[in-house]
Amino acid sequence: MPARSLLPAAARAALLGATVLLAACGDTQASADAVSLEVARAELESGRAVLIDIREPEEHATGVAPGAQLLPMRQLSRRLAEVPVDPAQPVLLICNTQNRSSATLRALRERGYGHVRYVDGGMREWARRGWPMVPPGQPARKPGT
Repeated sequence: MPARSLLPAAARAALLGATVLLAACGDTQASADAVSLEVARAELESGRAVLIDIREPEEHATGVAPGAQLLPMRQLSRRLAEVPVDPAQPVLLICNTQNRSSATLRALRERGYGHVRYVDGGMREWARRGWPMVPPGQPARKPGT
């Protein structure tokens, strides 16, 4: 007898509904905390947001987004003063995929940084798209220059 038949149809429907509702709630929260790569790039290039790359130095060596501030996650607690505190200056966190940046977002939110979001997709997706990357420490160039 399949395990599925052990639950009455009404119970299965209720469980499915609850699962969908919980997933939707999770997606709403995640989307409120995340920003797409396209938005992140536009905000960075226009100067409307600060992009903080929290990957480690060996990861930065593979290339960084032009204009990104480099602040490895392991150094964040002692370099917290480098994270802008002005809510009018949005801060976008980026790592390789988004796992560390979403965790770092939660830690910063606990410290009162409500204007911080993470970049969905991370630098792995940035690179996959062939978007500009520069060696760490290279000054940012304005688009079109």
